[in-house]
Amino acid sequence: MSPSGRPWSLSLVFLLGMASEGINCPSRCSCQYLEVNCTGQQLQEFPVDIPLDTRQLILAANNVSYLPAVELSFLADLVYLDCRKNLLGDDLDFTFIGVAKLVYLDLSFNNLTQVTFSTFSHLLSLVVLKISDNPNLVAIEKDAFANNTWLRHLDVSRTGLTFLDTSTIRDLPNLRLLGLSDNLWHCNCSFLDFVTWMMESDVHFPDADNITCYTPAGLHALRMPAAEAQLHFSCLTQLYKQDYVFLCLVGFCIFLAGTMAAWLAGICAVIYEAHASKGEEEEEEEDTA
Repeated sequence: MSPSGRPWSLSLVFLLGMASEGINCPSRCSCQYLEVNCTGQQLQEFPVDIPLDTRQLILAANNVSYLPAVELSFLADLVYLDCRKNLLGDDLDFTFIGVAKLVYLDLSFNNLTQVTFSTFSHLLSLVVLKISDNPNLVAIEKDAFANNTWLRHLDVSRTGLTFLDTSTIRDLPNLRLLGLSDNLWHCNCSFLDFVTWMMESDVHFPDADNITCYTPAGLHALRMPAAEAQLHFSCLTQLYKQDYVFLCLVGFCIFLAGTMAAWLAGICAVIYEAHASKGEEEEEEEDTA
């Protein structure tokens, strides 16, 4: 009990309240303990005066087109960043270099066009990454997530992706959930390895019924289990022009080798017969002498 008879807890709440009044909060944003929320405030730029000890920053539903790496680096304790429904483009390389503690990152509903190794390579603690609903996202580099080994939840649904290299995903040891639905998957022989991995993996694929082939026309709207069977049949049994050329070359080489072997065998037989006949003649001459 305090000297005035009030519980210590009430005094502590009062002191914390007084302290919070002195904390800067970005304009048009609301601030709580370690959290800044700027949802739906029509912000055009990254907000200033964010408290340096912020752990959770929500910038959802604004018009932010650029995340300044320097300003973000001041938020070294940031673990949660929600930037969904903004105008972020393809200039995110090295943007997150100063927020290595980030665990949750939502960049869905933006204008991303590609993901390179430099985009998320510094986020060594990242567990959840949402880059879905970026219709202009057409490329994810093979080693884009090489450093994100703690990644458990990855969502690339509803983008412009047509291909994803198997090693990009297979080398994530902690991955448990992967969103792939409603993309423009091109189900050719190069995609067979990825489809096979999907069928054999323990990873969960939400909305699996909408993970379908977009091209070629013969496989359009075909779900992945059926696509795998079709690709196995067409890719592992079909011979292409180069295969026929190779087989013709092999056949010609075998024919040529057989012809040469027969020719050499014939020459050897003739030489042997000539040598044997000569030996017999010499023996006959010796006998008559």
